[in-house]
Amino acid sequence: MSKKVLVTETILRDAHQSQAATRMRLDEMLPVCEKLDKIGYYSIECWGGATFDSCLRFLNEDPWERLRVLRKAMPNTKLQMLLRGQNILGYKHYADDVVDEFVKKSIENGIDIIRIFDALNDTRNMKQAMESCKKYGGTCEATISYTTSEVHTTEYFVKLAKELVKMGADNICIKDMANLLLPYKAYELVKAIKAAIPKNVLIHVHTHNTSGTGNMVYLKAIEAGADIVDLALTPLGNGTSQPATEPFVATLEGTEYDTGLELNAINDISEHFKGVAERLKKDGFLSPKAKDTDVRALIYQVPGGMLSNLYGQLKEMNAIDKYDEVLKEVPNVRADFGYPPLVTPTSQIVGTQAVLNVINAERYKMATKESKGLLSGEYGKLPMEPNSDVVKKVLGDKPEIITCRPADLLKPELEGYKEDIKEYIEQEEDVLSYALFPQVALKFFKYRQANKARIDSEVGDVKLAIQPV
Repeated sequence: MSKKVLVTETILRDAHQSQAATRMRLDEMLPVCEKLDKIGYYSIECWGGATFDSCLRFLNEDPWERLRVLRKAMPNTKLQMLLRGQNILGYKHYADDVVDEFVKKSIENGIDIIRIFDALNDTRNMKQAMESCKKYGGTCEATISYTTSEVHTTEYFVKLAKELVKMGADNICIKDMANLLLPYKAYELVKAIKAAIPKNVLIHVHTHNTSGTGNMVYLKAIEAGADIVDLALTPLGNGTSQPATEPFVATLEGTEYDTGLELNAINDISEHFKGVAERLKKDGFLSPKAKDTDVRALIYQVPGGMLSNLYGQLKEMNAIDKYDEVLKEVPNVRADFGYPPLVTPTSQIVGTQAVLNVINAERYKMATKESKGLLSGEYGKLPMEPNSDVVKKVLGDKPEIITCRPADLLKPELEGYKEDIKEYIEQEEDVLSYALFPQVALKFFKYRQANKARIDSEVGDVKLAIQPV
């Protein structure tokens, strides 16, 4: 019996986040949105992750307006976003009222599917976002952050998937952000989860091609029953991004797993993004190394984006010669911290601590505020008990460890944020932008006020350009 494989296209979000520091502009997306909308993708991932921060911080774009414009430009395809549970799109936990409002506004402005994850796989940190997604009519794609350790077994992930289904998941995503999931392990994991959850719950597999195994991971996952895979158009596919769309679609063509997508139509869109990739390269955001295969991702369990971040940190410190030493220290810090999966924000926390340990020539001589927060339970429950000697050195003899859901300690925040920026509010969504990135959003609001006439004119031109013919 044939089983059509569904495809999520990541060119408008994870592809340029993974390879080009999330610097693709809205005006570079719009010329081919009509064509993207006709391909027949399961969904197009176009929002969330680092796009929100990047819009405000670097591109002087309102992320909410970007979403509204993309929604209008692609009316026939489901739009998907990535959400970090209680972290939303920021780097700390927010109160439940902020999470609820953010999910509500995301769906109102055009998002259909929300991929919700927690860096520690602590389902308590996903609870509010999942409930809100269901309440406001979104498709809830609850997510397993995949990693490897003695605790992260197939049984562990199956149990997690079953719990997420009980919490209301419509889809289960296996998020292999570091490209650590190997092909035969993918087959075993998908097969086990598929057997343990209801047939109507789809399994969506996400990986990168950092270590060169991504295509094989997808093939084995599909053979085991995976329903959806994430792909990225060739100009920003492979390497630290997702496996490339065109060759994978061609691989499945004529088989029982045929995606049904038309290769010539996809290639036509790729031609446009070749030009975008050239611009990103010219402006210094797209490094040729992003396309390279780096087996160190498997050895040190470091996501591709984290490799470049570590390199950047050491370059600023004039300590590039310590790069290999830092890479070797990353898995040691991760073990000391109870084996958290390395994904935002834990990847930044573990990576920065590894840098400090090497630079100071003494492990944990200096610990960041975030390292202390991770060890004290501020981010949630760690997969394993952390190294007691490290906890003592970082937190002292009698540390106060948070054992409840961290967000239970937070009082409602939304009204306070509204009061803080009442002079700048032009839309309800501005309050959420400020809640997530106070300084960055405030700077953007001031820019918007100073350039209001020009911005209104540009937005008007964009809306005119996407009117249906």
